[in-house]
Amino acid sequence: MDHYGEVERWAYPDDGKGDCEDYVLAKRRALINLGWPASVLLITVVRDKEGDGHAVLTVVTDRGDVILDNQENEILPWQDTGYRYVKRQSQGDPTLWVSLGDTRSPPVVGGGGR
Repeated sequence: MDHYGEVERWAYPDDGKGDCEDYVLAKRRALINLGWPASVLLITVVRDKEGDGHAVLTVVTDRGDVILDNQENEILPWQDTGYRYVKRQSQGDPTLWVSLGDTRSPPVVGGGGR
């Protein structure tokens, strides 16, 4: 269950609370209100460092794609997040999702031997 008492509901976190996808929507709306084109603000689905599903906002810039993430204070280049990228909105049509096929090796986690 998420913040709304439902399995999954995407909404703007107008009450100051929400899930990762709610904050993605809020960041996207704020940037659009500041004049950023919607076509460069792409909702993106990733697997976080624990392998859990997570949503971030990809911002396409002339210096490369950067990630806005409610779990990070810094804006990071996509490749520096430690995430595995699953899919994101299409730049040409935000109602379509593009599989990203992240082929990087998963991060090595865990423990030492005995």
